[in-house]
Amino acid sequence: MACILSIESSTFRYSVALHVEGELVASDECVEAQQTASQLAVSIQNVLSVTSKKPDAVAVAAGPGSYTGLRIGVATAKGLCFATGARLLAVPTLELMMHQVRKQKPGDHWYGPMLDARRMEVYVALFDEEGRTAAPTSARVIDAQSFRSELDQHRILFFGDGAAKCRSVIQHPQAEFLDNIHPQAAQLGELAGQLWMEKKWVDAASFEPFYLKDFVAKKPKAFF
Repeated sequence: MACILSIESSTFRYSVALHVEGELVASDECVEAQQTASQLAVSIQNVLSVTSKKPDAVAVAAGPGSYTGLRIGVATAKGLCFATGARLLAVPTLELMMHQVRKQKPGDHWYGPMLDARRMEVYVALFDEEGRTAAPTSARVIDAQSFRSELDQHRILFFGDGAAKCRSVIQHPQAEFLDNIHPQAAQLGELAGQLWMEKKWVDAASFEPFYLKDFVAKKPKAFF
């Protein structure tokens, strides 16, 4: 195994974790909105201070999610790789969330991680009871018919910051909604450890986050 620093910044919050030889030795997180740009570097420094080792790899949540959060997290991870010679590892954010919930709630059901994409749109993927992709990541506008055919066949756990707004819309007896599920760097590090063992790192120079949708800036207010 190796020394792996993990950075998760797919939403308004972020977290950082350090695994050494597969063991979690330090972690930090910030749940306040719009603090990633100013506080992420501080959290990384705090986490790395527990060991004298340089990271062999930096793992990052690859998206989709917040455009700004992903951009900051990936840019920071790439900078660390260039500075230290560490390898870059990337884990899709929805896969990370599925992994977290599947550890807590294994069973004969599917998993539907959702991230908020504004209004009634979410970034979502479906995974079966074994963690295999049943429906790939997409941006979907949710209505009363969303996932109807899948729910007719399977109980699905929906979770993530996009799931809350869908609770009142997806009214099906086989739809279950879980609260307070956020992607976590500590779990990211576990998945990254497996990628490291399999030598599945990515090229730091060319890697870009999986934004899924183009960034649309908010229209500034008119003052005249």
